[in-house]
Amino acid sequence: MTWLRCLRPRPRATVRLFCFAHAGGSATAYREWPDLLPASIEPYGVQPPGRADRFGEPVPADMDELVGPVAEETLPLLDRPFALFGHSMGALAAYETTRLLEARGAGPVRLFVSGCAAPHEPRRERELSSYDDERLVAELAGYGGTDAQILAHEEMRRVVLPYVRGDLRLVERYRHRPGPPLRTPVSVIVGDADPLVTPAQAEAWRTRTLADFSLTVMTGDHFYLQPRRAAVVAEVARRMGCGRPDR
Repeated sequence: MTWLRCLRPRPRATVRLFCFAHAGGSATAYREWPDLLPASIEPYGVQPPGRADRFGEPVPADMDELVGPVAEETLPLLDRPFALFGHSMGALAAYETTRLLEARGAGPVRLFVSGCAAPHEPRRERELSSYDDERLVAELAGYGGTDAQILAHEEMRRVVLPYVRGDLRLVERYRHRPGPPLRTPVSVIVGDADPLVTPAQAEAWRTRTLADFSLTVMTGDHFYLQPRRAAVVAEVARRMGCGRPDR
């Protein structure tokens, strides 16, 4: 099964955008982005195993199992400039994918990381993946987002929690491997009330690139990008040099 979903084919697009979702998320997290993006950007969502149309496949055990196949699958699509966007767990995945692609001499024009502390920053020791169902659902509800509403239903919990836990274990096992800073420009976006990321942790991404860096703080919690979707997409398009959406 392929790892990438083209959210809207645009054969005449001049650039491509590959989007990585948060823990427990899928390519559908970005299903509304095509209506907001300029026609010059062809958007793709990363579809990890264990959910949606890949339900039943094992969730990646670590970051290498996630980003390795994604990097391989993007290679045939790199015939034009491209950027990567990732939120929360997806930000780490987008960063590690960028490292792999740069090593192959095929770096993106920009890396967007959202709602995530810099990869070298000390990570919280709590292992959410080991929480019982009630405690885990309560914890996730505190972050905001529609996933918490889904998890309020007992039937959905039985379906969703296994791959949510798998993704959380992946993040908990993640350790940043030392290496040179990226040559790719990095843009960080974060909510001003995010309980998981402080402004200082977001600013620390600056040290992970030798190129241009930007930090944008938007109103909202960890899932600020849902109510602020239009603003986030506009920021992404602007930083990619694609201007306003074509209507």
